[in-house]
Amino acid sequence: MRKAISFLFLLGLSAGVYSQTITVKDKETGEPLELVSLASETPKATAATNAEGKADISALKGSEKIVISRPGYRTVVMSFAELESLSFELTLVATSFARHEVVVSASRWRQDSGDVPARIVSISTEETALQNPQTAADLLAISGEVFIQKSQQAGGSPMIRGFATNRLLYSVDGVRMNTAIFRAGNIQNVISLDPFAVERTEVLFGPGSVIYGSDAIGGVMSFETRTPQFSLTGEPSIKGGAEARYSSANSEKTGHFHLNAGWKKWASVTSISSFDFGHLRQGSHGPDDYLKPFYVERQDGVDRVITQDDPLLQIPSAYSQVNMMQKVRFRPDEEWDFQYAFHHSETSTYGRYDRHCRLRKGIPRYAEWNYGPQKWMMNNLTISHRGANAAYDEMTLRLAQQSFEESRIDRSLNDVTRHVRVEEVDAYSVNLDFTKSVGKKNVLFYGLEYVNNDVTSTGTDENISTRVSVPGPARYPQARWQSIAAYVSDQYRFSDRFLMQAGLRYNQFKLDAEFDTTFYPFPFTSARINNGALTGSIGGVYRPSASWVVSANLATAFRSPNVDDMGKVFDSAPGTVTVPNPDLDAEYAYSADLGIAKVFGDAVKMDLTGYYTSLKNALVRRNFTLNGMEYIMYDGVLSRVQAIQNAAVANVYGIQAGIEVQLPSGFSFSSDFNYQDGEEELDDGSLSPSRHAAPWFGVSRIAYVDKKVSLQLCLVYQGEFKHEDLAEEEKAKTEIYALDADGNTYAPGWHTLNFKAMYRLSDNWRVSAGIENITDERYRPYSSGISGPGRNFVLSLGINF
Repeated sequence: MRKAISFLFLLGLSAGVYSQTITVKDKETGEPLELVSLASETPKATAATNAEGKADISALKGSEKIVISRPGYRTVVMSFAELESLSFELTLVATSFARHEVVVSASRWRQDSGDVPARIVSISTEETALQNPQTAADLLAISGEVFIQKSQQAGGSPMIRGFATNRLLYSVDGVRMNTAIFRAGNIQNVISLDPFAVERTEVLFGPGSVIYGSDAIGGVMSFETRTPQFSLTGEPSIKGGAEARYSSANSEKTGHFHLNAGWKKWASVTSISSFDFGHLRQGSHGPDDYLKPFYVERQDGVDRVITQDDPLLQIPSAYSQVNMMQKVRFRPDEEWDFQYAFHHSETSTYGRYDRHCRLRKGIPRYAEWNYGPQKWMMNNLTISHRGANAAYDEMTLRLAQQSFEESRIDRSLNDVTRHVRVEEVDAYSVNLDFTKSVGKKNVLFYGLEYVNNDVTSTGTDENISTRVSVPGPARYPQARWQSIAAYVSDQYRFSDRFLMQAGLRYNQFKLDAEFDTTFYPFPFTSARINNGALTGSIGGVYRPSASWVVSANLATAFRSPNVDDMGKVFDSAPGTVTVPNPDLDAEYAYSADLGIAKVFGDAVKMDLTGYYTSLKNALVRRNFTLNGMEYIMYDGVLSRVQAIQNAAVANVYGIQAGIEVQLPSGFSFSSDFNYQDGEEELDDGSLSPSRHAAPWFGVSRIAYVDKKVSLQLCLVYQGEFKHEDLAEEEKAKTEIYALDADGNTYAPGWHTLNFKAMYRLSDNWRVSAGIENITDERYRPYSSGISGPGRNFVLSLGINF
């Protein structure tokens, strides 16, 4: 035992002897820069600066090319020897754009964005601090390239390149968040993430199935949460921060606290956030169709329709949320790194606002329609090893367990029966990823993945008068969804100007479900799916000169049928009911995109990406029969039977365009514009606009930054969708859309003008303020069931210590 302790002591002493610390600061302000990424290919190694702008780069020793980057700063490429000649002290110059950036979303490994054929955008921590997003969905919207739909305030369903919900993939610290009950309808799972705990956000546009598997059709949203930082000296390092925020449009009261404790080999980070949102007030100027100046309240055993004193208040939309994260990190030497993370998130019960807007015979359809507490918990153990051998240069093993719980609670007006449907998913995943450099021009990425989802669904019908509860029909069957896969991706650099990357993935997926026929006479009691999918991609990056970049990518992607596709029973719209269909297969996407970027001097950057995606064998809701019947009684309504089927082809195309201009005296201008158009096949072979292809939208910004002040004037906008532009299934939703002169539904165009400011009171204190929707517009993003906030005053006070 004594010998073991002595060995560990000597090992720690030797690590300290050979460690080398770099310090990175802002050239203008002299402030240390956190989260500066340093990456080299030979040796294959990375490092990141801590809150003091320091990083141990001994693993990069001897490298002839180290890419040093941080969003918002000009990228620097230097050798280890050059850094040594600067006494390992470096300053970075702020810029409105960067030609290179280290990203992880494309391959799970840190790599230069200039080496990735696909389009990737990153959202910096500075921009997040200035914009003060209330949820992780609002955080994604900061990019200006992700459209966010909301059915209620406690929501946020991203739309990317004409796809949404279960055709997009969420990744948290490299672990997929998608489960077997992610549905085709709008989902709000992303709000489980705490924007205060997110260290880096990236969006990869287009298929990502080679690396991420099922569901990564329209894009991948990758979130990296705070990483525990070690002490780079012999003394313990205690760093942290706190923030308090208030917003007037929904009386937001938010508090956040995080603490990092670092030693030489051990480190931990704790993050706790509490959010409280009142009912959301919409703007004064806009369509009257968005007003619902009433709500339902039960008084003396009777449901009463109450007229609101403030018709702009959207009741019920209030909710609260608590997030907690704990990470522990152990690095015994330069080769091994162990990280354990625990995440927990829980919301209060919250109203689904669009359902509260439904009327029947001129009165509210529902007295209650709420989502129960949305709960998410994840345990994630990540083991990384860095050491050149015959099999790999770097290896990462991720073992994750997640628990999800969501529920739906509804009761019709003046009905004493409350329907409660609870869904629970236990998700287990194993990811084993490798990277290996073969010579100086070839880099291999390869790995294995196993995913298992256990789905438990229960139904209860409660008499609110007698308090007697009886079993009710469950939304889903009791089911297990499994996936096992292997992938390989190869990047070959032909020259300094041209590289290509190609990859393949094979995925076997299996679904076993058991149905309860007590409430519905299904002609089956069990269903099985066991099938495979092969996907691939090939792309290239060409640099004719230092200021030009041309990239192209061809890729396939797939989505395997999940429990929501095959097994659910629900009312998608008044007068329709969706029933299970066990005869499903995977849907496939075939995509092509071409991107061009040009930098003019150090002042202007322009980029343009065009894309086209075709979805074959698409899983869509179509008319169906149950035991030969086209109509059944569901929730007291004679309803048309429908089911999810492989019954359509969908095509989407569009462009993403951006410009960034560095102006004199600290000013800058940037703009992002997105146009997409899509169509899908209907039952009769005719075509309908795609539901998830949003109208054109974008954001334009004028910004000013100096040593203490950051200012931004921002215009956010969306185009109009006329009645004929709406998907067929959307046209009848009068509760969420405005009505035109002919009484037909449509989505009006809108814009908001927003002003944000942040002032650094000292090295530790900062205050942020803003006025959103200055002109108090009443607007509703396309397909949303709740209006956006009216004129909103935001005030935030933060401290770092």
